[in-house]
Amino acid sequence: MAVFHGVRVVFVLFVCGSLRDALSFYLPGLAPVSFCETEEGEKNNDVPDCKSTIELFVNRLDSVESVLPYEYTAFDFCADESEKRPSENLGQVLFGERIELSPYKFSFKKNLECQSVCLKSYNTEKAEEKAKLDFLKKGMLLNYQHHWIVDNMPVTWCYDVEDNQKFCNPGFPIGCYVTDTGRPKDACVVNADFNDKDTFYIFNHVDITIFYHVVENEAAGARLVAAKLEPKSYKYTDMEKPDCKGPPMSLNNKFKGEVKIPYTYSVKFVEDKQIRWASRWDYILESMPHTNIQWFSIMNSLVIVLFLSGMVAMIMLRTLHKDIARYNQMDSVEDAQEEFGWKLVHGDVFRPPRKGMLLSVFLGSGTQIFIMTFVTLFFACLGFLSPANRGALMTCAVVLWVLLGTPAGYVAARYYKSFGGEKWKTNVLLTAFLCPGVVFADFFEMNLILWGEGSSAAMPFGTLVAILALWFCVSVPLTFIGAYFGFKKSGIEHPVRTNQIPRQIPEQSFYTKPLPGIVMGGILPFGCIYIQLFFILNSIWSHQMYYMFGFLFLVFIILVITCSEATILLCYFHLCAEDYHWQWRSFLTSGFTAVYFLVYAIYYFFSKLQISGLASTILYFGYTMIMALIFFLFTGTIGFFACFWFVTKIYSVVKVDEMKAILRETELFSAKCEIPERDLSAG
Repeated sequence: MAVFHGVRVVFVLFVCGSLRDALSFYLPGLAPVSFCETEEGEKNNDVPDCKSTIELFVNRLDSVESVLPYEYTAFDFCADESEKRPSENLGQVLFGERIELSPYKFSFKKNLECQSVCLKSYNTEKAEEKAKLDFLKKGMLLNYQHHWIVDNMPVTWCYDVEDNQKFCNPGFPIGCYVTDTGRPKDACVVNADFNDKDTFYIFNHVDITIFYHVVENEAAGARLVAAKLEPKSYKYTDMEKPDCKGPPMSLNNKFKGEVKIPYTYSVKFVEDKQIRWASRWDYILESMPHTNIQWFSIMNSLVIVLFLSGMVAMIMLRTLHKDIARYNQMDSVEDAQEEFGWKLVHGDVFRPPRKGMLLSVFLGSGTQIFIMTFVTLFFACLGFLSPANRGALMTCAVVLWVLLGTPAGYVAARYYKSFGGEKWKTNVLLTAFLCPGVVFADFFEMNLILWGEGSSAAMPFGTLVAILALWFCVSVPLTFIGAYFGFKKSGIEHPVRTNQIPRQIPEQSFYTKPLPGIVMGGILPFGCIYIQLFFILNSIWSHQMYYMFGFLFLVFIILVITCSEATILLCYFHLCAEDYHWQWRSFLTSGFTAVYFLVYAIYYFFSKLQISGLASTILYFGYTMIMALIFFLFTGTIGFFACFWFVTKIYSVVKVDEMKAILRETELFSAKCEIPERDLSAG
């Protein structure tokens, strides 16, 4: 049901969601919620949206040391007995988010001190309870983080970092561990009292501060603009009447017997007139550790890539202009026979490539990914897919991929027919099942590992069936429809004819051989994305928020331009060397950027991440292979289409020259066969 709900949410979001909330300028599709005190809410019965109770939701817990997220209830924390859960869309399910209601409930503007939530007891003599306690200790050892939500906002833990800057983390740890050598790990460094060796310290108390803003000249009530907390640890002497004083709650690793862990909280409300509801996410996004540092680097990278792209374009235009001008100055057939360079291979340049079936299938899948990426980033720039709209980014991408089966089938069929292929059934089946099947098989294997580890990221069996239904019942039929129209149309008409006998390719130098050109071709495109790639990998594996969709869209456009120009440049050099096998080479030249992406992902794993464990390592590289395959198809398709356009354009000039040569030959033949008038009169 979660998948079908997610699909429905996306359609509503992109078709009519923004119309319903057109008056809101915060984010399309999201409306503010007003809160008021209990007495005020009773007086304002004419304002049904004014709420007095604030519910706190909890999300899955994750860690930078493990790829495996777990549900809130997996650690045996205080749970809500009603088991009320909000509906989750497809993107949230795919990312492993499991949002549920917590027992923490507050009344608006009602401050509370040291309120008890629940008491958890564990007897190490009982196997079941010992297993729960050991799992809790494992969570503290791997630094698993809580993620709480109030009014669709993350409850943040703000603390001071270097240079008197404040960092707000949208999560806070379960606890921390002091090693048997006395070295405090992770959050244990914040408190000098955490000093017992081989001991766990659990954060069983939170001081929550909720900031609100009173909206003037509008509906009654106030709007929540921030929610912050500070985790603390207390070992209470009286479990029934906690006082939020005393030493920290410690759990010695070698202790045996009964352990009791009380959970408490304090909450206070503060009015903030500076933060507006429309900009309430700013303090979280501005405090991200890389934001202020990387702006100059991003702009510098963009300027360099634009400069290099301009140089490549200028060189290409000047060189081609000289070649075409030289060919147009040939006045005789003898001059035309002395052709050299790229014009020599005009009779072979459109010869069908080897493995044309596979190339056409890759082009179809790459077109599908290209359009999906462009539309998704476009909506993200408009604000539809911001962090506040949970799961919308992944949901949008999956739904668009399903609906874009038609252009995939059309492009694959069109180019396969132009390559002279006749096995149209095999072509359409491979387009519909080859690349999606590889991705799904990899994803299913990763899901088996998640199932085995009991992670919340493991998709339920029903959700997998629903995804297969979307693939087979929606995407595949649309692919067949696109292939039908692609095969129905005539093949692409080339500007020059192809000779029956292939021309022999001369011996190539090292730089014009296929492999060196392919390896060099991916360097420049990778150079324009590696900074954004670092941010994206951080958001995926280090659980940081990614919000720079404007920069990402700009980098996307520059990547398309760079892939196109680098591929065209190398294609021109190979044609001048009389090597006419440009189809696969153009695809692999820009597609080789995915290899650099894979190498960078390996470097990122060993240098930036703290992931440990075989399962987490397999999951990281399994998901990375999926991303590398998608990126390979995406960039390779860009390179092929750019090179196809370039080759078609330059050889259309050759077609004009051929017509001129034919006319010149006709004139010469007529001149030689002309009979003088005096000979006719003499006859």
